[in-house]
Amino acid sequence: MWLGPEEVLLAGALWVTERANPFFLLQRRRGHGKGGGLTGLLVGTLDVVLDSSARVAPYRILHQTQDSQVYWAVACGSSRKEITKHWEWLENNLLQTLSIFDNEEDITTFVKGKIHGIIAEENKNEQPQSEEDPGKFKEAELKMRKQFGMPEVEKLVNYYSCSYWKGRVPRQGWLYLTVNHLCFYSFLLGKEVTLVIQWVDVTQLEKNATLLFPECIKVSTRDSELYFSMFLNINETFKLMEQLANIAMRQLLDNESFLQDKSLPKPRRPLKNISALKRDLDARAKNECYRATFRLPKDECLDGHTDCTLWTPFNKMHIPGQMFVSNNYICFASRAEEACHLIIPLREVTIVEKADSSSVLPSPLSISTKSKMTFFFANLKDRDFLVQRISDFLQRTPSKKPCSIDREWKWNVADPSSEEVPELPSSSPLAISPTSALSHRPVSFCAGQVPTASQGLLKLFRRDAEELSGPKGAKEKMKEESWNIHFFEYGRGMCMYRTAKTRELVQKGIPENLRGELWLLFSGAWNEMVTHPGYYTDLVEKSMGRYNLATEEIERDLHRSMPEHPAFQNELGIAALRRVLTAYAFRNPTIGYCQAMNIVTSVLLLYCNEEEAFWLLVALCERMLPDYYNTRVVGALVDQGIFEELTREYLPQLSEKMQDLGVISTISLSWFLTLFLSVMPFESAVVIVDCFFYEGIKFILQVSLAILDANMEKLIQCCDEGEAMTILGRYLDNVVNRQSVSPPIPHLHALLTSGDDPPLEIDIFELIKTSYEKFSNLKADDIEQMRFKQRLKVIQSLEDTAKKSVVRAVSGDIGFSMEELEELYVVFKAKYLMSCYWGNNRAAAARRDQSLPYLEQYRIDMEQFKELFISLTPWACGAHTPVLAGRLFRLLDENRDSLINFKEFVTGMSGMYHGDLTEKLKVLYKLHLPPALNPEETESALEATSYFTEDVTTEETQEDKGRRNENGPEKEEKGTSPQDYRYYLRMWAKEKESKKETIKDLPKMSQEQFIELCKTLYNMFSEDPVEQELYHAIATVASLLLRIGEVGKKFSNRPTRKSEDCKANNTQDPVSEEESPTSEQSQNSAVEQQPQADHEDKASVDALPEKIQQENQTLGDGSGEGQGSPLQLLSDDETKDDMSMSSYSMVSTGSLQCEDIADDTVLVGCEGSSAAARYGSTIDTDWSISFEQILASMLTETALVNYFEKKVNILQKIKDQKKVERQFSSSSDYELSSVSG
Repeated sequence: MWLGPEEVLLAGALWVTERANPFFLLQRRRGHGKGGGLTGLLVGTLDVVLDSSARVAPYRILHQTQDSQVYWAVACGSSRKEITKHWEWLENNLLQTLSIFDNEEDITTFVKGKIHGIIAEENKNEQPQSEEDPGKFKEAELKMRKQFGMPEVEKLVNYYSCSYWKGRVPRQGWLYLTVNHLCFYSFLLGKEVTLVIQWVDVTQLEKNATLLFPECIKVSTRDSELYFSMFLNINETFKLMEQLANIAMRQLLDNESFLQDKSLPKPRRPLKNISALKRDLDARAKNECYRATFRLPKDECLDGHTDCTLWTPFNKMHIPGQMFVSNNYICFASRAEEACHLIIPLREVTIVEKADSSSVLPSPLSISTKSKMTFFFANLKDRDFLVQRISDFLQRTPSKKPCSIDREWKWNVADPSSEEVPELPSSSPLAISPTSALSHRPVSFCAGQVPTASQGLLKLFRRDAEELSGPKGAKEKMKEESWNIHFFEYGRGMCMYRTAKTRELVQKGIPENLRGELWLLFSGAWNEMVTHPGYYTDLVEKSMGRYNLATEEIERDLHRSMPEHPAFQNELGIAALRRVLTAYAFRNPTIGYCQAMNIVTSVLLLYCNEEEAFWLLVALCERMLPDYYNTRVVGALVDQGIFEELTREYLPQLSEKMQDLGVISTISLSWFLTLFLSVMPFESAVVIVDCFFYEGIKFILQVSLAILDANMEKLIQCCDEGEAMTILGRYLDNVVNRQSVSPPIPHLHALLTSGDDPPLEIDIFELIKTSYEKFSNLKADDIEQMRFKQRLKVIQSLEDTAKKSVVRAVSGDIGFSMEELEELYVVFKAKYLMSCYWGNNRAAAARRDQSLPYLEQYRIDMEQFKELFISLTPWACGAHTPVLAGRLFRLLDENRDSLINFKEFVTGMSGMYHGDLTEKLKVLYKLHLPPALNPEETESALEATSYFTEDVTTEETQEDKGRRNENGPEKEEKGTSPQDYRYYLRMWAKEKESKKETIKDLPKMSQEQFIELCKTLYNMFSEDPVEQELYHAIATVASLLLRIGEVGKKFSNRPTRKSEDCKANNTQDPVSEEESPTSEQSQNSAVEQQPQADHEDKASVDALPEKIQQENQTLGDGSGEGQGSPLQLLSDDETKDDMSMSSYSMVSTGSLQCEDIADDTVLVGCEGSSAAARYGSTIDTDWSISFEQILASMLTETALVNYFEKKVNILQKIKDQKKVERQFSSSSDYELSSVSG
């Protein structure tokens, strides 16, 4: 490549001049190429350690002038060919021009200008985003691609100098972190180490320090543990590695592959050696942290943050902290964790102004909101820029307010009964049938056609007045009054100051009238609801009457959702629950519906109206409990792993016992998935939900630890899992809320409390207080860090389970061992994943449906199958191998969706590797019959057009009608009906029942198909050690079979035979009406040529073996030796240029010419018309041969029998395939005879 001219002071140091002229030198790096010796080893080591560009470009061209001591580097190259091309261009285009100049300075100026011009021309068509990356970084990316064989689409994120510990010896080198791989390269005095690891294979990432290793990063895969140390900034490296591994886990979990954010603002000043991708990932990490801290919507992006102080009127102080500004929010977090948090939505802001500075308030900023609150920020470093950014965002904020924003909070704290609500006892018949509203007409929630559209179910199913007037009612009023005072001091709504005082009030329990409001605020659901007015109503209307697997599961669980509560013993509550769950299933089909969502949603509906309950469910499933409610409950398993880790840390005595009993994995899922609602009395569990919405998962974990701690003595004495479960169940059943104003609801687990001793009641508020006293030092950041670590473990464990499940499912019918199947699955999955991140489109990712059985989740298309087939097949056919791969793919793709799953893949592979000669020949035979044999292979472009336009009806009626009957329901049902799984069950049942195919079931083969079979065999044998014997054997067998086919014709009735053939051909591969006359002409001409063929039959057969050996000579030789000799026939073929009878005419006489199966021969299909059109001759359409005849003929030749019964080790092939494609970590540690610099 051309370089912008750079000064080089010592042209001879470490370089050897190979060519020179008065103006230029061509140099090679010392030690590169042959005979490097000790100098080469030292130079190579220096280049790697110092990250010299000479490692990638060991050739260069320098510009020189006679009197100057300064040289200018103008070009470099990675190969001699590349640098020679540049050298020749300089000699041809510049030398003559430069000789005219008198002044050496003019020569140098001219050369530099010319080189800059060339570079500018080359860069004209480059993509603009690549210019964001600094030059040094581009050079590193080039090194990475060259060193590790990565394609252009594999992007480098960053690279670091470090040491890789091989045994006890550190190897200094460079660690390259790309989007999909971790790569390391080291070269020290002839010892080379190369590592390539896919992020999807990483099972553990740890940063630790041991006696053996200094502070280092440990990367674990299923096969190995790798240690890297001596980083300049180990924390930055580890954080980036975590991010990239996390992206890979998301890809395994839900096919969410990495897409670079091109909308990032450019840095105000150039960042040295930081790529655009690295900036993108840093921005993502900050955004995720920002959204999690303030519970903001998933699409909110942080614009920037700055240090400042906030004036807090409730304690008259300036609290130091940070202000965060994003597109739609201004947030503040104090340095002291519990001091103050503030969220100001820009939609609420009315005025932003700079106040006058003073010694008390330097650089103050005043922000006023619609709720008449004013916030003062001070000590802002760049106040003018900040005001400008906020003004820009305010201009983009929609001025037209949704109706929801103007809506005042409907709860009246002073008098909860002031709002007129119709009381509906559970026994009264409903005036409005929600079911009919759902089924027959759109439900207008704003108009209040359905009571639950405007209020929670608790307000509709009122308590008795006695409860409200008793001591519990008085306590409830006191709580409401406390909150009322808090709202007065700290503000109400989204802009409330959130402090330690707020948390104290939450811990004491939120009053029932305020519960819905505060859940919406603390979870952040209120933000999404007011910015999406009418969204829920539209979803309900769209989902009405729709039916799929999720809706069937919802219907099944509706009556299991809090059946003990009066609100859900009534159609009103059931219908509301149905609408919310169905709307969410349609919003997020990836999750759809998961058990436990019904229990949580039913509680939300008690305190909120339907729209609010829907947005709370969105906040739970998508932000607060990520991945909890997908098909594999990954999020719950991750937090279960965190719970086990915390138990080991805080309760070490109990941890070992619980592990032995296996209790934690059993209890934690039900605790976490339902937020204790299914295991604790409702009145107590709802207080847990209060604290959860304020604190997040941290609170659930600390309460779980408190429960184990309270029962430690009893649990340690347990003998089995059942006893431990009974103890915990009895304890949870007796956690009571004595302050609840709701009538007690019988708990389903009350049976566990039966016993001689009366149960000891535990007050829920005491339990919460204990959890804060003992375990409050849990930090949200630490939990997120632990979540990453556990996510790696859980997802890799699930992938291993999936692998074992798939392997078990297919092992019964396949000849491969379990070990071979596991290795094949790894290769198959890796090929699928490669297509996801190296493919040009995201079609591969789109075709993985997590709801399908494991066997169906990874599917590959024809191109990927061809790549695997070429590397793994024992039947290598040279250039013909891709053709054979395409045929096998069509044979395996029974449902014609152009994708095959793992079972279909290994079935095809097993057919080539296992079984006797008969089974292998059967596979080969089928590959030369439809549907494996594609009609397009035998047709010209014109005929192909005719085939697709006119024959589509015939194809539909003959072939696809039956397939539509079988597969049609699947297409209709998928996504709209619960028949998905039933379809697969029926399909598997058919597979089990299907009788074993016998050789008599195979259809006969036409002459064209037989020619293609012979061509395939010829190509298969071309690289075999005993190819001459195999050539002779196949020539003998082919000639014999052609004669057998001719003899078979004589015993058949010609007219009858013709009509039968037409029928058979129409069934196998229908052709257009235009081609039919051609077929008849073809047949007639074949009959006319019969006598001539009979005379030449014997000569052709005898000459076949000799002809195979002399094929290349004969093709070049045009002279003939006699009319009947094979050489003369070939000569005629070449010289007449298909004007007269070609060698294909000879095929119908009973002989097979080797020239007929050359690489450019394409003779496939059921009809001979295209062959006739192409070669000017005809194929005998009456000729046919059966599989039994081919098998019998093959068995007569020992060479053929030995070839097909030869055992091939597929594990070795898989190992070679991995090495070539660098699918897994591979390391080399060897001496290099010729050392590359």
